[in-house]
Amino acid sequence: MAANGEVKVGSAAGRNGLPKIQTARQSGICHDDSGPTVKAQTIDELHSLQKKKSAPNTPIKGAQAAFATIASLASLTRETGPKVVKGDPARKAETPRQVSHVSHHHYFTPTIDVSDSALKFTHVLYNLSPAELYEQAIKNEHGSFITSSGALATLSGAKTGRSPKDKRVVRDETTEDDLWWGKGSPNIEMDEHTFMVNRERAVDYLNSLDKVFVNDQFLNWDPNNQIKVRIVSARAYHSLFMHNMCIRPTPEELENFGTPDFTIYNAGQFPCNRYTHYMTSSTSIDLNLGRREMVILGTQYAGEMKKGLFSVMHYLMPKRQILSLHSGCNMGRDGDVALFFGLSGTGKTTLSTDHNRFLIGDDEHCWGEDGVSNIEGGCYAKCIDLSKEKEPDIWNAIKFGTVLENVVFDEHTREVDYTEKTVTENTRAAYPIEYIPNAKIPCVGPHPKNVILLACDAFGVLPPVSKLNLAQTMYHFISGYTALVAGTEDGIKEPQATFSACFGAAFIMLHPTKYAAMLAAKMQKHGATGWLVNTGWSGGSYGSGSRIKLAYTRKIIDAIHSGSLLNANYRKTEVFGLEIPIEVEGVPSEILDPVNTWSNKKAYKETLLKLAGLFKNNFEVFVNHKIGKDDKLTDEILGAGPVF
Repeated sequence: MAANGEVKVGSAAGRNGLPKIQTARQSGICHDDSGPTVKAQTIDELHSLQKKKSAPNTPIKGAQAAFATIASLASLTRETGPKVVKGDPARKAETPRQVSHVSHHHYFTPTIDVSDSALKFTHVLYNLSPAELYEQAIKNEHGSFITSSGALATLSGAKTGRSPKDKRVVRDETTEDDLWWGKGSPNIEMDEHTFMVNRERAVDYLNSLDKVFVNDQFLNWDPNNQIKVRIVSARAYHSLFMHNMCIRPTPEELENFGTPDFTIYNAGQFPCNRYTHYMTSSTSIDLNLGRREMVILGTQYAGEMKKGLFSVMHYLMPKRQILSLHSGCNMGRDGDVALFFGLSGTGKTTLSTDHNRFLIGDDEHCWGEDGVSNIEGGCYAKCIDLSKEKEPDIWNAIKFGTVLENVVFDEHTREVDYTEKTVTENTRAAYPIEYIPNAKIPCVGPHPKNVILLACDAFGVLPPVSKLNLAQTMYHFISGYTALVAGTEDGIKEPQATFSACFGAAFIMLHPTKYAAMLAAKMQKHGATGWLVNTGWSGGSYGSGSRIKLAYTRKIIDAIHSGSLLNANYRKTEVFGLEIPIEVEGVPSEILDPVNTWSNKKAYKETLLKLAGLFKNNFEVFVNHKIGKDDKLTDEILGAGPVF
């Protein structure tokens, strides 16, 4: 495999550069007159029979063929590199009877000018099955265990979450004018040369290994806009994670996979050089949109790959007039689709998981000409305080094939304690979307009917539900508000407003107003309605009020899905100018207007104005960005904010 991610072949190679597999027939049989015969002549051969034979994971035409090596993993400044061969170097004792085994003994005469790296082989473990990846992880990766449910428990090392301050994007002629740069932007720039230095470092590290894992997979269930991705990684954990999170190709699709549209080189624990220009730590996650490559150094947290590719989709899809969205998505039995936006703690996963509706996806979607499609092939669920009673679908999805990140389990029974935060509070489970019983496969649906923006308002002044016009939808979509409860120095807990543009500021590539304008245009074209749903506090801020009951929120969501809320009578609130319903079936009418639930009306007004001020201050960074040919749309969005 060359450094650019392409697979090169020799004359005896199979399709797409994969080696043809040589098999040999065994004529001898070990006879045992007292019982059925076992077709084995050695212990190793007997052990090989324990594994059921199967066709290679990439169909190869032609039966008998000499083994051919894939080209080297040479980095750009090295003319040579380790020879890349298919197969596990640990399988030395197994006989040629095993179809899945390819001999790894190759002899050649080195020339005078070769480097030491050219004298070794790097084995490529290509699109392994979950069972094979389990074996690799348990044998070779410290901290990998099978839990009592059958899931694979892994450790992500020192990093147990993403490192947004270490993520950089190459600023060049490809991205100079397209991407959002400057104040408020998540895009930290780097130059092409620095990217190549880090790329060289990552590829050199992968060169030094005895084996690397390669996944060829897809993003986006829309067949007309699917992206081919290749992930080159050092750990079985990373390979299994991406096997679950990306769309898994069929054998036929894998045979005709061809050149990937995007390649990740994940060097995992191997750090970047801190003295390299732009580097501020030993971790660096680098995107080069011109080269269609991503390099990861100094972090083993698998979520960097998932969200890195999401960032790529936030760049590629809008160029095709397809809106990329950080949202959950489900569909009713009548084909009505709803999008759910919300930051952590707002209930996005809980509310988009509905046994009466089909799950299209839990996190990343595209809205194109034909409707919505899930970008991913799996789900990445939080596990902290997980219980079978609260989240039965997630609980039941944690089985063989699922990756459990950084969880703590009983050393004897291997039962996971989901309340345990010893390693991190950010414990996660990654599993194929097929593990959810009511998942819609393929993960596509018609155009959305409802766009639901979720906020957990710990200030307690936003209504439980509001109907939004298009300008308000854009305003609140760009704001991406929720409020978290955080501890202060003196131990008193108070709400902290959090704003994340488009409900996913860390992943967007273009200016937020571009995504907002696309959302409004699609909503207008297809007749979708916007809603703002508060899953936070009522009757006072955190500490004095109480959390809105989940049962009430579910009734509100049900009324949105059924269409009954669209036909309700509404009145407008002060300051934010939100349209709130007079009544919702199953929800006490007095809580629908927050002012009714506060005993101290003066405190309510002060808190309302405080939150309005926070919204206004947050929006300052977007005020000077013009949308369209004139300022009309910009003025409309600004006019949809709080007035005070």
